[in-house]
Amino acid sequence: MTAKTESVAVGRSIPWGRIFLWIFVVIGVFAGGYRMLHGLGAATNLSDGRPWGLWISFDVLCGVALAAGGFTMGAIVKIFHIRKFYPILRPTVLTAFLGYAMAAGSIVFDIGIPWRIWHPIVYHNWHSPMLEVALCVMTYLTVLALEVSDVFFEGMGWKSLKRIIEGLMIPLVILGITLSTMHQSSLGTLYVLASKRVFALWKTGYLPLLFFTSALVAGLTMTILESNWAASAYDHELDQKLMGDLGLYAAWVLLIYLVLKIATLIGSGGVRYLFSGGLDSVLYWIEVLGGVVLPMVLLFMPSIRKSRRALYRTALIAVLGVVMNRFDVSFFGFAGAPYVPSWMEWAITIGIISAAILFYDWFVRHFPVFEHKHV
Repeated sequence: MTAKTESVAVGRSIPWGRIFLWIFVVIGVFAGGYRMLHGLGAATNLSDGRPWGLWISFDVLCGVALAAGGFTMGAIVKIFHIRKFYPILRPTVLTAFLGYAMAAGSIVFDIGIPWRIWHPIVYHNWHSPMLEVALCVMTYLTVLALEVSDVFFEGMGWKSLKRIIEGLMIPLVILGITLSTMHQSSLGTLYVLASKRVFALWKTGYLPLLFFTSALVAGLTMTILESNWAASAYDHELDQKLMGDLGLYAAWVLLIYLVLKIATLIGSGGVRYLFSGGLDSVLYWIEVLGGVVLPMVLLFMPSIRKSRRALYRTALIAVLGVVMNRFDVSFFGFAGAPYVPSWMEWAITIGIISAAILFYDWFVRHFPVFEHKHV
């Protein structure tokens, strides 16, 4: 073997991607430790005028929406019995579990006194939608953990425990759908209550309905992205027809979402702000035209759904549209003190995401996540 060949072999044997992810995790751990020791004020740029920042806008609002594939695919496969999607159910549920785990981890860093995160279980403020969000997220994270345990027990060869979980699967899926419907919409309720701070183009009492519908879009299109990433990373076959079917479902949901957006904008009187020329109107047009109309039109085209690359790019646009909506409501279109996330806020967020990717990678390499192939 020549020196050049040896160099190439060594380069391929080093898992550079995992090394970089571990570096991000370590930096995130140090930043998280500093936040725990010195408080929010020392580690973040949050203030009384801007108490919710990156961790809520991205880690929670976007993270929970992008993890909606878990209950969406669960309903499609287990409730509506569309069995052809079964091969992508397990990786989608695993991703949903990690998405909710990331959101929960971010909340631990975001609340003022992290060790009191268990308080909603005991101390109930029945008039607060945050209680419903907290209880639903905690319960649904438990439900997802139980659903993922089915794969774990199968991989470990623990047949008795696997049979128990399989017997509970339908009730778990129904509970998961119920909980997801509640808290996906209740996240919008938080901004209905804070409507005095929400800019006119996004201010509506129907935000809960809009948040839930857009979460369905995110769940379907994110499943397409995840399936493509997994197929490339773990060298297994991607069923393009299944992906195309998901794309068509997403197109119909996007159409419903667009109708709701237009109806609520007219009903709230926000139409007059569409052509104001301000930053909010520019962001709204980009969000609706670029993040809703464009992917909807493309996903209705059979040629787009048949092409792996075109469908992937279109799904990515739709996902970015949902992400932009969450940021428009909670960040750019939310009145408050000037705020730019600190490097520690970014480090903790990137560290949490990196840890989730590393766990996903480890899990799929050791357990039968992909039905037709054990990686």
